[in-house]
Amino acid sequence: MNIPPLQIGDLTLKVPIIQGGMGIGVSLSTLAAAVANEGALGVISGVQIGFREEDFKSNSKEANIRALRKEIRRAKELSPKGVIGLNLMVAMNNYEDMVKTAVEEKIDIIISGAGLPTVLPKLVKGSTTKIAPIVSSAKAARVILKLWGEKHNYIPDLIVLEGPKAGGHLGFKRDELEVIEKYDLKNILKEVLDTVSEYESKHNCKIPVVAAGGVYSGKDIAELLSIGASGVQMGTRFIGTYECDAHENYKKAFIESKKEDIEIIQSPVGMPGRAIKNSFIKSVSEERPKIDKCYNCLRKCDPKTTIYCISNALMEAVKGNIENGLIFTGSNGYKITKLTTVKELINDLIKEVMEYEQVN
Repeated sequence: MNIPPLQIGDLTLKVPIIQGGMGIGVSLSTLAAAVANEGALGVISGVQIGFREEDFKSNSKEANIRALRKEIRRAKELSPKGVIGLNLMVAMNNYEDMVKTAVEEKIDIIISGAGLPTVLPKLVKGSTTKIAPIVSSAKAARVILKLWGEKHNYIPDLIVLEGPKAGGHLGFKRDELEVIEKYDLKNILKEVLDTVSEYESKHNCKIPVVAAGGVYSGKDIAELLSIGASGVQMGTRFIGTYECDAHENYKKAFIESKKEDIEIIQSPVGMPGRAIKNSFIKSVSEERPKIDKCYNCLRKCDPKTTIYCISNALMEAVKGNIENGLIFTGSNGYKITKLTTVKELINDLIKEVMEYEQVN
């Protein structure tokens, strides 16, 4: 069997894999370009992307915009023929400015979650940039399809369905994450595909749906494709690559982790998240740390009441200070046992898909 390409409008991915956007600084231009060079979609995370800029603490808004331009341009230089995407959280205070900057830099596609991207079509109007909402249910998919259609006369170029086994912030309540049978990715995928099918028939178009959350192996990919997904999104798996933009200590934390080290935590954003247990998680559960600097990054965050500064926690981790930082992970992060190259990883995944298809 030949693995079908993923078609997103006039963009063609010969490998139907999207490398999930991971912030802060885990997936930047190096990783995104390496993935794009293999025919998949490489994705830069825009969350606090300017954290390495000299004026970040004093002028984070401008530092983030400046760094975003740098990373997009660098990714395109490293992968001139590849497809480069950007992941942006709706909950970011500078969301609209970051979208406009990315459009100016001619980013190929913007993938947006952590809230419904209700105004995204308006922000990319007149450009060639594709847009994709992240949803966690058929209900959410229906809401965004209806809203974009009625308010903007726009059909999503792609829909990313993120299930409960994903890393980072999750679009599920804590008790829902414990009922895995009901909220299993495959079950939700079938529901979303049914919802999307109604709109495809109504508008005589194709809306590709990509499945995400705990996707780790070629077998996972093959099973999701067989159900009807047009592709998959994988984030955590790419942390185990040499090209991943995070510090080596960050990658080492995954290699040394065990299944029991991964747990659901409560994020300062008010959403549950999945992370690797470490000294930081233990300490913040016992005592609220003092917040010396607010980066004004998230709309719902109040430095007076938040349990800790999530920006600082994520920045410390990606810089290598892993015991004093937050390490988000998908449910299968503990399965990473060694580093590999992006090329080897994608080739292995394709081989696994082919082998699975041959015996099923």
